[in-house]
Amino acid sequence: MTGSSDSFDARVFYRDIKPYDAPRELDDLRGPNGGVVSLPVTVYWGPEHYFDLDNESDVIEAYQATLREGRASDQIALLNRELLVEVWPELLLPVRVRRLWEVRFPELTAA
Repeated sequence: MTGSSDSFDARVFYRDIKPYDAPRELDDLRGPNGGVVSLPVTVYWGPEHYFDLDNESDVIEAYQATLREGRASDQIALLNRELLVEVWPELLLPVRVRRLWEVRFPELTAA
């Protein structure tokens, strides 16, 4: 099987080409900073799509989904600037998502 290792080197993974979005300004994020939020199915398609923003683990799960799957319009409506800055270091995100947001909003890396 000559060349079989070369074929693996040429593979393109969806995670490497998937488009991600972000708003123009971090101050555009006007989402709630407490209470219960319902994520649209386009952002989170799990069985339970309600998240309690007064519970840090719910915030982390909702914010990870919104950053990975949401369009800028979803992010503006669902994410809260102060809450995002607070939980940013705890978020498990694809490298490309983290890079997009940290390059666009350097204040996140100071968090």
